[in-house]
Amino acid sequence: MSQSPLHECVRASLESYFRDLDGTEPAGLHDMLVKAVEKPLLEVVMEQAQHNQSRAAQWLGLNRNTLRKKLLEHKLID
Repeated sequence: MSQSPLHECVRASLESYFRDLDGTEPAGLHDMLVKAVEKPLLEVVMEQAQHNQSRAAQWLGLNRNTLRKKLLEHKLID
C-alpha cells in the first residue's frame, strides 16, 4: 500500500471539506483543524512513548506542563 506524505493527506482532506461546504463559508477553521490533528498526534506519541509524559513532551518539543494541559483538554488523562 502506497502512502502519501502527511501534507498531501491534509491538503486532500481540506479540499474535500471545502467541496462538502458547497459554498458555505467555514468558521473557526484553524481551531477545528488543530483539534482534529492534535488529539491523534497526542494519542500516537503517548503510545509510542509508553505513556511517559516527559519523553513524549521532549519528542513533541513541548514543556511537560503544556503536554499535560493538552492531554487533559483532549480527555486523554484524568
